[in-house]
Amino acid sequence: MSEFTKTLCPYCGVGCGLEVSPPAQLGKATNRDSQGTPTWRVRGDKAHPSSQGMVCVKGATIAESLDKNRLHYPMVRNSLDEEFRRVSWDEAFNIITQRIQTICFNQGPEALCMYGSGQFQTEDYYIAQKLIKGCLGSNNFDANSRLCMSSAVAGYIQSFGSDGPPCCYDDLELTDCAFLIGTNTAECHPIVFNRLEKYHKKNRKVKMIVVDPRRTPTAEAADLHLAIRPGTDIDLLNGIAHLLMRWNYIDTMFMDDCTSNFPAYAEVIRHYPPEIVARQCGISIEDLEIAAHYWGESERVLSLWSMGVNQSSEGTAKVRTIINLHLMTGQIGKPGAGPFSLTGQPNAMGGREAGGLAHLLPGYRAVKNPQHRAEVEEFWGLQPGQISPNPGLTTWDMITGLEDGIVELLWIAATNPAVSMPDLERTKKALLRSPFTIYQDAYYPTETSTYAHVLLPAAQWGEKTGVMTNSERVVTLCQAFRQPPTEAKADWEIFAEVGRRLGFEKEFAFANSAEVYAEFVKLTKNRPCDMTGISHAQLQAEGPTQWPHPEESKGSRGAGEAEGETYRKRLYTDLCFHTPDGRARFGAYYSKGLAEPPDPDYPFVLTNGRLYGHWHTQTRTGRIEKICKMHPEPFIEIHPRDAARLGITDTMYVEVRSRRGKGKFPAKVTKAIAPGTVFVPMHWGSLWADNAEANALTHPESCPDSLQPELKACAVQLIPIFLEITTKNHQFQSLQS
Repeated sequence: MSEFTKTLCPYCGVGCGLEVSPPAQLGKATNRDSQGTPTWRVRGDKAHPSSQGMVCVKGATIAESLDKNRLHYPMVRNSLDEEFRRVSWDEAFNIITQRIQTICFNQGPEALCMYGSGQFQTEDYYIAQKLIKGCLGSNNFDANSRLCMSSAVAGYIQSFGSDGPPCCYDDLELTDCAFLIGTNTAECHPIVFNRLEKYHKKNRKVKMIVVDPRRTPTAEAADLHLAIRPGTDIDLLNGIAHLLMRWNYIDTMFMDDCTSNFPAYAEVIRHYPPEIVARQCGISIEDLEIAAHYWGESERVLSLWSMGVNQSSEGTAKVRTIINLHLMTGQIGKPGAGPFSLTGQPNAMGGREAGGLAHLLPGYRAVKNPQHRAEVEEFWGLQPGQISPNPGLTTWDMITGLEDGIVELLWIAATNPAVSMPDLERTKKALLRSPFTIYQDAYYPTETSTYAHVLLPAAQWGEKTGVMTNSERVVTLCQAFRQPPTEAKADWEIFAEVGRRLGFEKEFAFANSAEVYAEFVKLTKNRPCDMTGISHAQLQAEGPTQWPHPEESKGSRGAGEAEGETYRKRLYTDLCFHTPDGRARFGAYYSKGLAEPPDPDYPFVLTNGRLYGHWHTQTRTGRIEKICKMHPEPFIEIHPRDAARLGITDTMYVEVRSRRGKGKFPAKVTKAIAPGTVFVPMHWGSLWADNAEANALTHPESCPDSLQPELKACAVQLIPIFLEITTKNHQFQSLQS
């Protein structure tokens, strides 16, 4: 028997395999952190197909956060100005179920909302959908994937007829040209980038293009860095398409046989000649032409993108415009090629499979589709019409719903909206107005716990067994290797117990998470994400498995080496798509630019993003000493030309103001940021620093299709602060112990 337990890193969507062993082992010194506390050993799983034994600093140090500042037992209070009091689970469940029953009777189920997370395992997601959308009849379940991946979802669905990245990580080592746009892969998805960079260095004929206003570590490795102005992505992509058309780098046979709507797209790109595009994007015509030559002359082009594309008021249009380039050059359905969205959260993919957004149902179904609703109702044993035909409230709709008084109960689980939501001051004011907020998390305090009436302690990574799906559709079993602290419970168990107490005993009669998963995969039968051949037992015996993996392919491990196998590494190898006519669809979009462009009063564009060591709002990483030393404080990047004009010097504090809020950051004067653009990291909430919340500045304007907010860009002004300021160090000892 192995001394190591196989699991998955619970941070980004790369989905790295980990092996974990106890602090004390026979013949070895006890593993301890810097304070001398015994900690579990963590190493990369060399057998995991996605990460091949590699691990970044976040995964390597994850175990150090397991016992720091945990929420150990349920707590309640009647109003937000009272202190919490400890209660039993029985009392907490009674309070919750009575409140739900009262609201359903008086206002109806549409007054109930749940906001979940890509930190959920698939079993957590699935039980939440069955409870909220099925038994209670409200589609008001949304997840922080709305802030992360919903533009990629909408783009895939509109272009291909279904969600699901068509590529796999092996394509990183098979491509001739890697086109990275809106992604700092080196810091945000480091193991993906490690694979790509190693391959790129060994094969000098392979080209790497990086599109980003910042010269990030990703851009440093590129053959061509296009530092475009924020909001000009579609200009650039249409400009590349214009040149591909002009130079006849197009696959007319593929387009004729396998696509539709090309004439409308051709009419659009006619208006994007290189001289106009170069001027609009702030790049040279030469660089634009080099990018088009790299794409057009390559046999296999792989595009990668993440939040810089998705978090936009044009997010879906940007995704589809990337896909357009693949369609016009036949760069899909073959090794080393295709449009590949890099998922932000560890199980955002699993959440989409389980129906974990306000417009989805399990098995890649849509709530608007009558047949889809009927299929799920029949499977769940519900009355016809029980599932609402209307998409539920999105994450931001829940905030405005609190403002308008239509939301009576908000249940937040495994996410921290008091830091991560846009227009943060408005968000916080809305949370203060919530009549009843349940907050379910592993840690306490967090910024969001300030706004809760009920706190529920959740088991986290390593304390519950369940499944997650990564960016390349690889499903991994995350096995528990320790008991949850004190009274913490798995998220799915909490949802199921509430369901039983509401009278749905048979609907939630699950003994363990394996039974939950076994029920869920039945809803994927004959769907694009068919996982009927996957189970906890199969994953334990055979290891991580990529979908589609229908039941008849059970036991055929080996990821589609031969063309024609049911179990394939890549989607659309037969060039048939999930649209009614089987053709992929071109999307014709003119560039609209930023929802809030700079102006004389707010002359800079603020963008934001992750740093290598931290994860989202620091709920875990802020409690890990090594990471805090790597990234001790927030900052603002500003170009030397802009800094000189304003009299800003390195480390000087700068007040940043938008139309919604303000923040203060020490300046990092660097040529790595384009003039006119500034950057701040998004990790620091009020628990970790004073006035350093990136989202105090951002606006909630969103993509009309994906409803994903434009978190990546807003207009700001900069005011240098010439007096020395001593800031409060929020990484205080109590949060390190």
